[in-house]
Amino acid sequence: MSGAVLSVPAAAPADAAAHFAARLAFETDASDVRADLAAGVLGLVVVDVRGADAWAQGRIPGALHLPVARIAADAPALVDPAATVVTYCWGPGCNGATRAALAFARLGYRVKEMLGGFEYWVREGFPYDTDAGPARRPADDLTAPRDAVSCDC
Repeated sequence: MSGAVLSVPAAAPADAAAHFAARLAFETDASDVRADLAAGVLGLVVVDVRGADAWAQGRIPGALHLPVARIAADAPALVDPAATVVTYCWGPGCNGATRAALAFARLGYRVKEMLGGFEYWVREGFPYDTDAGPARRPADDLTAPRDAVSCDC
């Protein structure tokens, strides 16, 4: 008897390894971005690609504000071509970070998209900046343990 999961057989291990390695080459998550920013990893530029009102409402500390429509014109003057760019937008229901990552890639940058966007940054309980000052919300139990630094995965 075959259920829904096994109605299409799992990929061969080598194919699965190639697939998942490729995904990790294109994507990162809020927890890994937070860890690298806290560690002061060099050569990483986090780019918030939302509009001015969203930026004012909240953003990742240290992020560069560069809305998607301005990337082609402004990125060469603002972002070191040797950097790895991490793009983020609102959240998983928005593809702005994907469009931004494509724009950076077309300019010749190494780029990753931050899964979950600003929504998951906040939901995981990480601090963020607003025009009114720093802010932080408690971690959402559905995204991260409240009393831990990360999900530890």
